[in-house]
Amino acid sequence: MTTNGQNPVLAQGERIPFHRIRSEHVVPGIRTLLEDAEARIEAIAGSSSPPSWENTLEALGEALRRVHRGTGPVQHLLAVAESPELREAWSTVLPEVTSFWSRLFLHRGLWNRLLAYAETPEAKALTGVRQRHLDKTMRDFRRSGADLDPAGRNRLEAIDVEMARLEQTFSENVLDATAAWMLQVEDEGELEGLPRDVKARLARQAKERELDGWVLLLDAPTVQAVLKHAHSRELRRTVHDAWLERGRVEPWDNRALIPRLLELRQERAALLGYPDFPDYRLEEQMAGSGEGARSFIRTLTERTRPFWERDLEILREAGRERGIDPIRPWDTSWLVEGLRRERFDLDEEELRPYFAFDRVMAGLFELAERVFGLEIVEIPSEAVWHPDVRTFELRDETGRTLGIFYSDFFPRPEKRQGAWMNAFMHGTPAPGGGLTPHVGVICGNFPPPSDDGEPSLLTHRDVETLFHEFGHLLHHCTSRVEVPERGGIHVAWDWVEVPSQLMENWCWEREALDLFARHWETGQPLPDDIWQNMVRARRFMGGWGQMRQLSFGTLDLGLHTDFDPDRDGDPVSWVDRLLEPLSPDPVFAAAHPLPSFLHLFSGGYAASYYSYLWSEVMEADLFTRFLERGIFDPDTGREYLETILSAGDRDDPDELFRAFMGRDPDQEALIRRNLGEVA
Repeated sequence: MTTNGQNPVLAQGERIPFHRIRSEHVVPGIRTLLEDAEARIEAIAGSSSPPSWENTLEALGEALRRVHRGTGPVQHLLAVAESPELREAWSTVLPEVTSFWSRLFLHRGLWNRLLAYAETPEAKALTGVRQRHLDKTMRDFRRSGADLDPAGRNRLEAIDVEMARLEQTFSENVLDATAAWMLQVEDEGELEGLPRDVKARLARQAKERELDGWVLLLDAPTVQAVLKHAHSRELRRTVHDAWLERGRVEPWDNRALIPRLLELRQERAALLGYPDFPDYRLEEQMAGSGEGARSFIRTLTERTRPFWERDLEILREAGRERGIDPIRPWDTSWLVEGLRRERFDLDEEELRPYFAFDRVMAGLFELAERVFGLEIVEIPSEAVWHPDVRTFELRDETGRTLGIFYSDFFPRPEKRQGAWMNAFMHGTPAPGGGLTPHVGVICGNFPPPSDDGEPSLLTHRDVETLFHEFGHLLHHCTSRVEVPERGGIHVAWDWVEVPSQLMENWCWEREALDLFARHWETGQPLPDDIWQNMVRARRFMGGWGQMRQLSFGTLDLGLHTDFDPDRDGDPVSWVDRLLEPLSPDPVFAAAHPLPSFLHLFSGGYAASYYSYLWSEVMEADLFTRFLERGIFDPDTGREYLETILSAGDRDDPDELFRAFMGRDPDQEALIRRNLGEVA
């Protein structure tokens, strides 16, 4: 407990006391939240009052929101400020949290109460989002085993608890394997080709460890910099292999966990009456079924193949010219970067001075104001988990606060890799109208400022990542759906990436770049010839990159549909064989991240990795409206905000798309934008 007796995990206000949450608060705080929620659920289930929206659906929603408000910040701290003590505390209560969510849907009394409410005149008269929420809640309970017999319900709960434990272990193994690796380099010649700021950071890391030379870690900015820029083929291979090795060796070997997780997912689907896990998982997504997703992947793979073959031959020829034959996975990023410089006079590192982090953030906020009528204001706050963290309010044109969000964008050893957005709280109807503020966070791992005064300088891909995560944040913070469970990012998984991917498009437009792409020292705008080369280079190697994404989608669906542990044995070797038709040769086929693939085994994308490209098809088409009317056209921006961004799960995604575009998606929009024509 804290000095004032209040456990910060129990705080329910919109100002989350991150700075006060310690490992010792987690177990008692989470247990108190679970006990409170269970008492509320028992009161709902055992009520003698006639069931109504308020005393059934709304009361249940409030009980569950309180649990989310307590567990969300703890899980977030595990991602950004992980410690052995915090991990141990969360591991202690994780089985209890998992069991709570599993038992919720198996609670016979609560299910009977919902069934009774569904038959009332009030329920039958519901319309709009309330009717949708009731229908989806009933379906969620059925999909979670509410109609199973006692033995089936007990087995389902046991499956859920075991899966949660295995997924947590999988994630911890990847984090630990990433943190454990270090390479000291004492010969500066081995670092030839690396950008100056990267070398300076590696030197700082060596100094912090009282070592000579330079120290490389497995943080994403370092890995990407080495694979793209290091002239030393041996260094590239060393870093590539270390990245790929995560989750493959003791004591962090995930390979034995994968078959068991797949077995449990399949058993869960079968217990609930589905042929396989993809059919269960995708029933409520836009793809509709496993076959719907597989058909999409097959069709797009064949459409992409000629572009991929074109790009592969370009890479092989470039390798031969440089004495690399055959090319290997640790060569391709370096070759692509070299070809990009040669063909388009474009050096990613020469672009960095035009993308100073603070200026990019300011330009992004100005864009949100011009297009969507949103104002973003930084507010002082000490209630954060690290000094790098900043706090903002997002306001509408009337000055009303729609959301509060945190940003955390620089790497630390105790912080996981990648970039992401999380929702802490969803606004609820406020007494004076509208909703209470939504609360969320966006995180990344961008190159930090240097000790000599140079600011954080981003690659253009980093800029896209920032815009992407901000798109997720806007989806959350602009929600205007009165039922929180149907608002914001609570949408079909293959629709959730549409708002985020759409935002990336502005990173390529001259007018938008003029808001922030200025040299950090001179203030000069990005030269027009460089911008034109960027646009020309956008499609370069598009077939190669798209086939990589398709291979991940194929891997995901194949594992969850066709892999049999008893028949096929090692899943890593099985995936090696599966990917050979989508790879230049077996060495490339084996260069997949299965044992460290957090998306599939702890990140929520199981049987759904296809959704990245599914969403990209739709956002590429959606952006054509902005291109036709002007990328800053406020009427188009407000229409998009009203019909899609703020609508959450108010309607089916295909209906929202048609409301904005007036037609169904054009799948060729993605090919035209990303791949062009085969020469």
